[in-house]
Amino acid sequence: MTQLALSSDQAIDCSTFGYDVSPERGAEQLMNPSVFHDPPSDLFIGGNWQPSSDGSTFKVTDPATDEVVVAVANATIEDGLAAVAAAHEAGKTWSQTAPRQRAEILRRAFELMIEHRDDIAQLIVRESGKSWSDATGEVTYAAEFFRWFAEEAVRAVGSLQTAPGGDKKILVLLQPVGVSILVTPWNFPAAMATRKIGPALAAGCTVVLKPASDTPLTALAIGALLAEAGVPAGVVNVLPSRRYDVVSTMLDDPRTRKLSFTGSTWVGRTLLEQAARTIVNCSMELGGNGPFLVFADADLDAAVEGAMVAKMRNAGESCIAANRFYVEAPVADEFSSRLAEAMAALRVGPGLDRENDVGPLVNSAQRDEVAALVDASIAAGATVLTGGSSPDRPGCYYEPTVLTGVDPDDAILGEEIFGPVAPVVTFETEADAIEMANRTEYGLAAYVYTGDLARALRVSEAIDTGMVGVNRGYISDPAAPFGGTKQSGLGREGGHEGLMEFLEHKYLAVDWSAPA
Repeated sequence: MTQLALSSDQAIDCSTFGYDVSPERGAEQLMNPSVFHDPPSDLFIGGNWQPSSDGSTFKVTDPATDEVVVAVANATIEDGLAAVAAAHEAGKTWSQTAPRQRAEILRRAFELMIEHRDDIAQLIVRESGKSWSDATGEVTYAAEFFRWFAEEAVRAVGSLQTAPGGDKKILVLLQPVGVSILVTPWNFPAAMATRKIGPALAAGCTVVLKPASDTPLTALAIGALLAEAGVPAGVVNVLPSRRYDVVSTMLDDPRTRKLSFTGSTWVGRTLLEQAARTIVNCSMELGGNGPFLVFADADLDAAVEGAMVAKMRNAGESCIAANRFYVEAPVADEFSSRLAEAMAALRVGPGLDRENDVGPLVNSAQRDEVAALVDASIAAGATVLTGGSSPDRPGCYYEPTVLTGVDPDDAILGEEIFGPVAPVVTFETEADAIEMANRTEYGLAAYVYTGDLARALRVSEAIDTGMVGVNRGYISDPAAPFGGTKQSGLGREGGHEGLMEFLEHKYLAVDWSAPA
């Protein structure tokens, strides 16, 4: 059985997705030029690789070394409109392409991603900083969205029923929304792209992908891979840019019909305001502040293992990361001690060194934000069991950290930490745990560890989030609807629900009864 390890002790079973991962190739091997544009640094519009219209570029930096990896084309407003135009024109044919044909192309894209897993992982490591095991795990997960939605492409079925009054038939057709703008974050540059591209293409939509400027190389590689898989020119366009007005300009274009965004709640609110100008259909996967509840009857070995997965996947830079640890008083000290021991054992360093468990954070600004939150919590009375500082070395590193004695009102509990920091709070009753878990504007993911099934279900139902991991720290699955409540977003990604986000329901009133 092949496993993708977050570390040697916290592994994700690849058989979850029903296949083995190919043996690793050397990290120094170059990407296959027959599949990937070399260098992957131009815009991809209408099936063509091209510089930005004004020739400008921006630099992509390796957070492990602070060295520049490559300069990437910086798309302009004109480039954005050209991409929308290309997607609109390609949509006339793609929307009419047989579902099975779209499915076969997505299936081929899945196979190519698995074949070139290490090539894509190398790009992810270089531009995002994550560890090698995290990067290869992400590619495996990302590829699965292409396979899942290849299977869903032929399941966009409508419905037929007789109206209650008997005067007509109610015929419901499902039709592609149309040109879709996809805006993705830097923390999972492959998976966040495929989680949006997969259902869009399966539904018959065409897309313009605007990746985060910290991590554009992975998105460009996926664009090249999709072209190799047989996606027609203009169906997928990839538009790196550091110009904030590019997305808003595309949203104002009447040919744009859909926005799918993953990122911070603050940016999501801004985009929703902009999308309102032209009533663009929106899906929003926004911030999280995941509570991790451990009751006294929980299996502590399993709880610590789950905490390491839920907290340390991608060094805590995940919207569904366990962010706040609420532990019942009788086991709080033991759980905290075990968690600190496991965190302290992690090896921190560059992701291309496959012996390392934790890479740097994505940039110095992110590292400094994490450090400021920890420093403020310590000043407010929290105790550091392990970590608590940035190591004295080049790169954007922060030590895996466990804080205890954290006050329930500590500011660190109100923020999405997005780093390898676990603040632990003690609770006395189930009602207290639920109240503290819900004490946030976010409602994305939560985790509950207990040996009592009735309690697990009762607490899971009471916590106001879109997803709950019950006695497990890994909940992501392309077959499941991913999304949140409250300020954590609108709509769902993954599952059959993810396909529905890119389809419009058209109702036809039809009377085919025999004439009197």
